[in-house]
Amino acid sequence: MSETQHNHQKKIAVINDLCGFGRCSISVSLPIISALKVQCCPLPTSIFSNHTGFDSFYYTDFTPHMDVYMDEWSKLKLHFDGILSGFLGSPEQIGIVRRFMELFKKDGTTAVIDPVMGDYGRLYPTYSPKLAAQMHTLLPYADILTPNLTEASILADVPYNADIDEDGLYELCRKLSLTGPKKIVISGIERGGDLENFIYEESKPPITVREHKVGICRSGTGDVFSSILCADIVNGRELGDAVRHASGFIARALRRTVELDIPKTDGICFEELLTEI
Repeated sequence: MSETQHNHQKKIAVINDLCGFGRCSISVSLPIISALKVQCCPLPTSIFSNHTGFDSFYYTDFTPHMDVYMDEWSKLKLHFDGILSGFLGSPEQIGIVRRFMELFKKDGTTAVIDPVMGDYGRLYPTYSPKLAAQMHTLLPYADILTPNLTEASILADVPYNADIDEDGLYELCRKLSLTGPKKIVISGIERGGDLENFIYEESKPPITVREHKVGICRSGTGDVFSSILCADIVNGRELGDAVRHASGFIARALRRTVELDIPKTDGICFEELLTEI
């Protein structure tokens, strides 16, 4: 078989954990990216029976296997149109992602970095300041960065301000862009009863996309967002259109989730609307 035959279809490599129940990470990205007619190729960072928001869960670290796993992809000379990196749990994993970028980020590859580190002005309990500092080393590889406001503030080394205005958001993104990413989406900014996504593209006016906030915050919503965005970009959509698509889909899925009275731990029931994506 010719090596190029593996590359006839668009592909996105997704580097994230695999969660069996709870609708987050690879378990979200795989069906969504596939539904958008792009092949999803997962590289697990760890494996969970269910996510850490439950009282009990089984977990195994996949770090020792990641290098040999991606070496096999290298032997196949796979070309990825997109690379989507999500939650990373150790400095070693961040180093592995850097190596992945060196191996597979070629001309025509769009790298989307979702720096999952914290929310509401604080790092997640499992995330140390040392690990957060290591995340900076991935920014030069990012074509598109998708932090929330907390993560953007940490990465730019500025105080968190929940009431930041548009000028402040623009300056925050401009500072982040100096480290590598020329396109940035600060997602999930709370504005009263709405959620705002602030879109920065170098040399273009900023764009703000808002949707009414539906229900409570749920795990996996960010994974839905970044998966739609990455697949849309690979499929040729403009960034603003991709953000509108992702935001609108999430709002509709959240409304359906509320209708079905889905427990908070169980995430967002996007499957109900997957044929409409």
